[in-house]
Amino acid sequence: MARFNRILLKLSGESLMGKQGYGIDPERLADYARQIKEIHDMGVQIGIVIGGGNIFRGLSGATKGFDRVKGDQMGMLATVINSLALSSALTTHGVPNKVLTAIRMEPIGEFYSKWKAIEEMEAGRVCIFSAGTGSPYFTTDTGSSLRGVEIEADVMLKGTRVDGIYTADPEKDPTATKFDDITYEEILARGLKVMDLSAVVMCSDNNLPIYVFNMDVVGNLKKVIDGEPIGTFVHP
Repeated sequence: MARFNRILLKLSGESLMGKQGYGIDPERLADYARQIKEIHDMGVQIGIVIGGGNIFRGLSGATKGFDRVKGDQMGMLATVINSLALSSALTTHGVPNKVLTAIRMEPIGEFYSKWKAIEEMEAGRVCIFSAGTGSPYFTTDTGSSLRGVEIEADVMLKGTRVDGIYTADPEKDPTATKFDDITYEEILARGLKVMDLSAVVMCSDNNLPIYVFNMDVVGNLKKVIDGEPIGTFVHP
């Protein structure tokens, strides 16, 4: 019995690099596709947002002389590339899916609307939401929150390289301790870098819980759906 009926899965673009340091690692992509297939076969309705940091980050581009708006647009296109790659991998594994874009670019993907996304998910297709919000100055974290709220997801699953939320960055501070669950308010009060401030606030305002877990460990996505406590649950 799946813990959640409809989810918004946020995937890290950086994680797609695998061990390569740049671009898309075919092994990591295949791992993701197999994990998504596992929960799709359980009947879970799935919407996905994937970042573009393995290819280009608008904010870091702005520090190197790029115009911020153009840099963010380049970042949006990076998410489209990753979305097409994930779509192809899902198709290879027999998972029906649809790429929806926040910017018109048919025939690469269909233009996003809430109603189209829900229709596709209810028909059994995984929906991959690309190009962020379609506007600059918003990250894919905020795009994920927005899409999660719009599609009326039961939860946002944030797949990262760490197994939850800690008191500090566990990759830098060995004394950091993990939270099994935490409120939105505590995240904001502690200044924890879970997601962008605007993304956390949007989830809080709309009562969309967040579950942070390590997506890079094969099998973890199904464990989350099965209700195993392997990450951190963020709630009101």
